[in-house]
Amino acid sequence: MRVSIDTLPGGANPNEDWVAGTPSLAIVLDGLSTAGLSTGCSHGVPWYVAHLGGQLLASLAEPDQSLSDGLAEALEQVAHLHPRCDLKNPGTPSATVAVLRRRYEVLDHLVLADSPIVLAANGGFTVLTDLRVDSVLPEMRAEVEQHETHTPGHREALQRFVLAQRQVRNTADGYWVAAGDSRAAAHAQTGSTPLKEVRDAAVMSDGVSRLVTEYETASWDDVFNTLRSKGPRRLIQDVRDTEATDPTGRRWPRYKSGDDAAVAYCQW
Repeated sequence: MRVSIDTLPGGANPNEDWVAGTPSLAIVLDGLSTAGLSTGCSHGVPWYVAHLGGQLLASLAEPDQSLSDGLAEALEQVAHLHPRCDLKNPGTPSATVAVLRRRYEVLDHLVLADSPIVLAANGGFTVLTDLRVDSVLPEMRAEVEQHETHTPGHREALQRFVLAQRQVRNTADGYWVAAGDSRAAAHAQTGSTPLKEVRDAAVMSDGVSRLVTEYETASWDDVFNTLRSKGPRRLIQDVRDTEATDPTGRRWPRYKSGDDAAVAYCQW
């Protein structure tokens, strides 16, 4: 498997996305925004995704290790790296996870939260994602979207929303992400696809997929044509160019003017 990767921050703050590729793996992590709120951890989200990504690569070095077991092992290892932090704090650093693995003549996938994997075949596209978060607190999400970005009203509404999300994060009544408790790995969505059924694939954070799903300025056909001809950096730049036409979120209400973006493009 040949994997091309790229990632860029959405603004001046450190990048909270993480991406890696090997001859058998493509991994994207999207760190959850803290909205400036306390996390109980002294390290921060960029530290968390970098260490989780590294541990996940190591735990999946054995091809017969299941993706969910590998994620659980990686979560345990990262927890051991910062035992003095309050990992039971509901705002502890956390991330979405998307993994695509070539194992012999099969593609295994794992998605935990809303970073999608898109498989391209001659008959169209299959989007593998976990959208449970979208059903959580819709009224509060709508309140955030009423405000333009970079305004006091937007910031205050976003903090209220994030605080409420934290109370249902990694619970049966909410949604699941990678965080301090390794049991979240059991709630990831997993599956396998015969390699012969897939032409190529992309693993990405929602900072990239929103070009199709939220902004609706491109199709998956457009996305893959860009990846095939110009690569991941051009695709991310297309997202940035689109966001630059609506810097305050009037046309496309959102949490940030520009979100961190990461993509791993896979060919064989």
